[in-house]
Amino acid sequence: MKKILFLALVAGLTLFSSCSVDDNTADFQFEFIPIETVEMPEEFNFGDTHTISVTYKRPSTCHSFSNFQYLQETGNVRTIAVVNFVTSGNDCEALEDDFKTETFSFSVLDDEPYTFRFWQGKDDNGQDMYLIYEVSVNN
Repeated sequence: MKKILFLALVAGLTLFSSCSVDDNTADFQFEFIPIETVEMPEEFNFGDTHTISVTYKRPSTCHSFSNFQYLQETGNVRTIAVVNFVTSGNDCEALEDDFKTETFSFSVLDDEPYTFRFWQGKDDNGQDMYLIYEVSVNN
């Protein structure tokens, strides 16, 4: 019985190792998508959790929302970018005006104002552009 279990384990490991993620044949990638608009409170209440809505333009039928890249920088500065999961293939269709809205929750844990920088792409010189909001906090 132990030999059968061992052989089954070895066969299973062989199957999994043949599907290695290191073989560089991925049919997808992740891509930052510029943020078009943001809906958020004009001010926060200390200790509360607030919902922030972000709208972006989906470039093709092969793009789908993956998550947000959320960076907590020095002090109360937050940088947010939309990340899309993009599948490869010839059946992708370009989209003209397909806007998607995603939300995230933000917990206010400090009584100092917060600065949010929402990534909007790069300018002609390759510099990152941001939509910037400064939000005060009520105690």
